[in-house]
Amino acid sequence: MEFAYKITVFTPTYNRAYTLEALYRSLQRQTFHDFEWLIVDDGSTDGTEERVNKWQAEENPFPIRYVWQENGGKCRAINHGLDLAAGELFFTVDSDDYLLPDALEQANRWEAALPKNEKFCAVSGNLGTAPGKTPNAPLPEPYYDGTALDRYGVVKGERALLFYTEVHRQYPYPVCEGERFMTEAVAWNRMAADGWKIRFFNEILTIYEYREDGLTQAGDDLFWNNLQGTGIFFREKAEFLHDPLRKKLTMWYGYATEAAGRLSDAQIADYIGMPRVLVPPVRWMHSLVQLRKRKR
Repeated sequence: MEFAYKITVFTPTYNRAYTLEALYRSLQRQTFHDFEWLIVDDGSTDGTEERVNKWQAEENPFPIRYVWQENGGKCRAINHGLDLAAGELFFTVDSDDYLLPDALEQANRWEAALPKNEKFCAVSGNLGTAPGKTPNAPLPEPYYDGTALDRYGVVKGERALLFYTEVHRQYPYPVCEGERFMTEAVAWNRMAADGWKIRFFNEILTIYEYREDGLTQAGDDLFWNNLQGTGIFFREKAEFLHDPLRKKLTMWYGYATEAAGRLSDAQIADYIGMPRVLVPPVRWMHSLVQLRKRKR
């Protein structure tokens, strides 16, 4: 497939008009200009569109495309962005992050050096809290070839991932009715299970700040308020990592106790991949544990 640009910098946003400008200014400072900025607005009501319209009228060495959709969550926005992307590489940069000036130039250089006879889906840089500062442990120099599943072992911490758009389009996010959140790792893990590799680098591309109104700060609530998507993630992760039965039992127990009263036994078993016959005993066991705690 022919692409119009080397990179699509993709930003899903929801009521983040007050943070977007830092990212916009960082894109203006890029030393590499073969990219587009694609924004999918997930139902904002805070004047985001008016702000982006103003930037579109300014002279920039890159185009800005803006699309508004009904609020459906980040993963629906990513699916939409993948459909629209005109860049060979798809780089999700959140609305409260910004890029270092040579970020896209570095990523382009890394991708050009990938062996063409191997199955790579992405290149990855690091995330930092400031230029030259990251909480992530360094990887073996100069890079590490692995998969997204190595994020549970060798590759610790959040990373800046640039996927081949054509590959990522093969792994859209499942849409769960009534839910608006699913961790991005679902698609990444599926790529890894199919043998797609990522080349990870230590150099920082993206500077991030976790804000009070961000997804990261919402933490566990997002997972437990979106039980079907969370079940898909836990079930597939355990399958792909070949978790032993004891670890699966712990996972099943935690999920079933959180979902009790909100999902039927059949739904719990289906979403998390546990034998249905185990669901009632797990609920009874949890009730006994809670009763003992109250009596102490």
